Amino acid sequence: MSKKQRKTLLRILAAAAVLVLLHFLPLSSLLDSLYGSEGGNAVLRHATLIVIYLIPYLIVGYDVVLGAIKKIGHGDFLDEEFLMMIATVGALAVGDYPEATGVMLFYQVGELFQSIAVGKSRKSIAAMMDICPDTAIVLRDGAEEEVDPSEVSVGEVVLVKPGEKVPIDGIVKDGNSSLNTAALTGESLPVEVAPGDSVYSGSINVSSAITVTTTTEYENSTVSRILELVENSTDKKAHAEKFITRFARYYTPIVVILAVVIALICAIFTDLGISGSIYRGLIFLVVSCPCALVVSVPLSFFGGIGAASRRGILIKGSNFLEELSRIDTVVFDKTGTITRGAFAVDAVHPNEIDEDVLIDIAALAESRSHHPVAESIVNAHGKHIDSSRLGEVEEIAGRGIRAVIDGQTYFVGNGKLMEDVHADYHECHLPGTIVHVSRKTEYLGHIVINDEIKPDSKEAISALRDAGVRDVVMLTGDNEKVAENVAEKVGIDRYFAGLLPGNKVEKIEELMDGTRKIAFAGDGINDAPVLTRADVGIAMGALGSDAAIEAADVVLMDDRLTKIAESLRIARKTMRIVKENIVFSIAVKVAVMILGALGLAGMRLAVFGDVGVLVLAILNAARAMRVPKA
Repeated sequence: MSKKQRKTLLRILAAAAVLVLLHFLPLSSLLDSLYGSEGGNAVLRHATLIVIYLIPYLIVGYDVVLGAIKKIGHGDFLDEEFLMMIATVGALAVGDYPEATGVMLFYQVGELFQSIAVGKSRKSIAAMMDICPDTAIVLRDGAEEEVDPSEVSVGEVVLVKPGEKVPIDGIVKDGNSSLNTAALTGESLPVEVAPGDSVYSGSINVSSAITVTTTTEYENSTVSRILELVENSTDKKAHAEKFITRFARYYTPIVVILAVVIALICAIFTDLGISGSIYRGLIFLVVSCPCALVVSVPLSFFGGIGAASRRGILIKGSNFLEELSRIDTVVFDKTGTITRGAFAVDAVHPNEIDEDVLIDIAALAESRSHHPVAESIVNAHGKHIDSSRLGEVEEIAGRGIRAVIDGQTYFVGNGKLMEDVHADYHECHLPGTIVHVSRKTEYLGHIVINDEIKPDSKEAISALRDAGVRDVVMLTGDNEKVAENVAEKVGIDRYFAGLLPGNKVEKIEELMDGTRKIAFAGDGINDAPVLTRADVGIAMGALGSDAAIEAADVVLMDDRLTKIAESLRIARKTMRIVKENIVFSIAVKVAVMILGALGLAGMRLAVFGDVGVLVLAILNAARAMRVPKA
């Protein structure tokens, strides 16, 4: 609880204590002895009671009164503070002293609940804003130099000591350590890094010092992009939020006018008298305060966005949270989204030799190449490559490699190379890139290279179906065979292959038949047009391109596809809470307003209709801050 919240709580307790004391004091007897029981001193008696009850009233409500008076001076005063002031001052004037203080007391209780609820939701956002490093230690001319992160250029080496934040995205140059990436991804387990591994700004170095070669400038680093997304998220309001804002603008002056009309009608057509008529108008004013709606709806959205951010899901605004809740179709890009976007050995099919021997020959032959296929074979070999065994190496354009290994000539490449050397090979019908190996004309076997499927892709597709998504589709520029293989492995029923970026936009537009709400998940520059066109664009934040992150409405900071189903659950829970608060608040208020206008509701029920509903709505809205379980 903040200092301001503690101060408000003390004021509430002090005012409540004085009110309870006044309730048990024999005020009537004391005033009778002071002024007498005759009516001649009624004005003095009334003035004395007002002064007495002003003590607890001002203890708890002086800030509301001052705020309303200031707004009257500025000409923009028709809000809940003005309603509270006019209602409570009116109650004091007509002699309902305890009710006047009670209304202000419970109003401040509601405001305290609101402040605490907002504070809890802001913690995750504040924690995220705290991931920004203040300084960076750059190694220049053999010396350590502490500078502002914005002064570090691409390619410079920064030192990150244990306990410090990584200042800028880069690649580990020296050292092994563990990084805490919870602020970025929502995952509590530390990530082990070694030379050659990518690290992202905002991660906290846990164990040992490392040096990092920067790959971006600070303003383009992960931490800067996160801060920009968070700062902009509150500017984009959902339809429900916009409705409440417009509603409050017109609602307040209308109810003030209606309260005056009710008081006039009662004074003219009933025997309530001036005091009773004003009292009935005041009841209407108290219950009509729209603060339950004005507070709870934005708070619900804020809570939902905060809950998502704690899980490494950045939603750029409450309007996108609202759109997420309606999604029934999810469309995926393949490369870099469902798959890693990096080649890996998928299968090894030797011909009368061991698998290890086949991989060893291919890795030696490819060891001097930087082609992704060559690197995947070397990685699959996973052992030290003895370059002394390697003799002459010749790269044959469009075919592959001829290499002398242990004094013998080997050919490693595609089917055309095998035909050129008259090796008796057979074409593989598995999807992927096929690398054949022969010793002169003797065929030794082949290796299947594929884009590696992310380990959580199948689980993510299953989670989406459990979340109520009716259709999951994959779009890819790869050929039919590769697309079919990936779709079958992860459980996708429909896919479209051989698509250019423009074709992907056309396919999305075909799927948008007016009955669907479509989310598209992608990571590359070529996905930016589709991310923009879909109802909700979801970008892979850790490895995704800047263009994709800029175009997207939702960013997954750790690239885990299972977070998509989680974001849908958060969005649907948030919208359910928003609707509950709108229906509950309006229903109770309308009922109590009608009862008050008819004289069937007193000030206590009016207080419940206002502050009670506010407190209940805030407590309900606070549920949005908890991440729903799968």
